[in-house]
Amino acid sequence: MKAFTALTATELRLLSRDPASLFFMMAFPLMLLVLKRGESASVPGYIAMIAAIGGMGALPGIVTAYRERKVLKRLATTPVSPLLLLGAQLVAQVTAALAGSTLLVAAAIVVFGAKAPANVPALAVAFVLCSVMVCALGFVIAAIMRNTRGAGLIGMLAMFPMIFLAGAAVPRKALPDSLRQIGDFLPLTPGVDALTSAWAGTAAFFPMLILSGMIVAGTALATALFRWE
Repeated sequence: MKAFTALTATELRLLSRDPASLFFMMAFPLMLLVLKRGESASVPGYIAMIAAIGGMGALPGIVTAYRERKVLKRLATTPVSPLLLLGAQLVAQVTAALAGSTLLVAAAIVVFGAKAPANVPALAVAFVLCSVMVCALGFVIAAIMRNTRGAGLIGMLAMFPMIFLAGAAVPRKALPDSLRQIGDFLPLTPGVDALTSAWAGTAAFFPMLILSGMIVAGTALATALFRWE
């Protein structure tokens, strides 16, 4: 546990030194909130967007870089399992998403006078499920791609269309029918639905069930495909 805590602290420290992650997970959602004049209905989608940026935008490149630099291989010869490093990366990404989301929610309520979330426990569950789900997808990308550049590119190519078509960055009702139908099948859509329902006061169990299923499927696929070197 001590080694895991130390690894997680190190991963968080490295993440905090990454200007791109800091901007897109902290400043960018705040800029969108300002443009929307603090519209509270947009906050749940922005929370899903923050999670997706960390799990799919940043995580695949970081994990693939560890493999390229043979960090995972070297760890395998020490008492610290490479799995601990991947677990620490997961916790660091979820923690960073929590920090960005907390900052966003506080700004919406304090600065713009938005209504507070009506069902905080359901919002917390939806946040954790959504965050872990996108990290599971990030691990799948890291397992498939051979180099850091490719992993980062594929992560971005998968993430950016998803945050728009799933309703994270813009409301899905503003999209044409054809694009909205594509969004119905994207992994982030149930995350946005669960967060939006929880913010309004309802626990959306079916979207949460879908998120749980994707976590199991993504973890199993990443485990089967992952290469340590």
